[in-house]
Amino acid sequence: MPRITPPELLELAQKALATSGAYPDMALKTATALVDADMLGLTSHGVARVPTYAAHLRNGRADGSAVPKVLRRQGAVVLVDAGAGLAYPACHLAVQQGMELAQQQGVAFAAVGNSHHFGAAVYHLQPAAEAGLVGIALGNAPAAMPAWGGKRPMFGTNPIAAAFPRAGHAPLLIDLSLSVVARGKLVVAAREGKPIPLGWALDAEGQPTTDPVAGLAGSMVPAGGVKGTLLALLVDLLVGTLTGSHFGFEADSLLEEEGGVPRVGQVFLFIDPAALAGRETYSARMENLVEAMLHDEHVRLPGDQRPARRQAAEHDGLDVPDALLQKLRQLAG
Repeated sequence: MPRITPPELLELAQKALATSGAYPDMALKTATALVDADMLGLTSHGVARVPTYAAHLRNGRADGSAVPKVLRRQGAVVLVDAGAGLAYPACHLAVQQGMELAQQQGVAFAAVGNSHHFGAAVYHLQPAAEAGLVGIALGNAPAAMPAWGGKRPMFGTNPIAAAFPRAGHAPLLIDLSLSVVARGKLVVAAREGKPIPLGWALDAEGQPTTDPVAGLAGSMVPAGGVKGTLLALLVDLLVGTLTGSHFGFEADSLLEEEGGVPRVGQVFLFIDPAALAGRETYSARMENLVEAMLHDEHVRLPGDQRPARRQAAEHDGLDVPDALLQKLRQLAG
């Protein structure tokens, strides 16, 4: 498997997106987020997404010229229109606006509508954690899981993420999809011709399968059974109603090159600890909890391996499947 440095991969992904129609800042912000995911080992949300994004740009499923704009700003609330473009510039704008409002008013709710796939959700919260803010992100996605008791895909895997800053330490970073695994893992397995474990997905008849292609044509298994389904419903309600975006069942799959504009959405909540119990109390309580968690030998804090993984990728480079690397080079011209 070929190895490539992160800067080289960033340049290649950026060129591939730009050549496919993304304006420079959209191409750069998108490529940066995807390469960051690869550096952390999240290959299902890494540059493997570039060929599909590029096809969406070429086929009109994403507008490469769409510059996000603030549609509404009232009190501690802001709504950003992604303009049916790739999500990353719009999420960047919403996070900037939300952080500014939270620092002024103690809390902020920033929403993005008319959007697209936004990658690893917690990526967008890292600037907030670095600024000492608690951040929460929710995003809906095209239908991949049925309502409880049903067979027809109704809700997306709808990720939930949170970032909690720690004084003098890396933040706690929590990121999960509401299916047993992210749907992107099935995409990677299908591309590599590998089976998936039982319990990840169901085929179109609602039967458990180890075939990732059958799973992609069927539905994902919700994490926690009915509880995962209800959480997915909660995310779909928050995003679809408050941003005016599509619900999961209304959006065509993001995994297909052809189809309609997805028009999904994302919401971000930012909280300044100084506005509540105060930063000192927040930090003390945070460390009390961390100390209690680490009392057991094998407990791992969420997000604590990310700095080491990023450093290793910077030092050793990234392994990229040959077929994917060739595709990126082809797209980049």
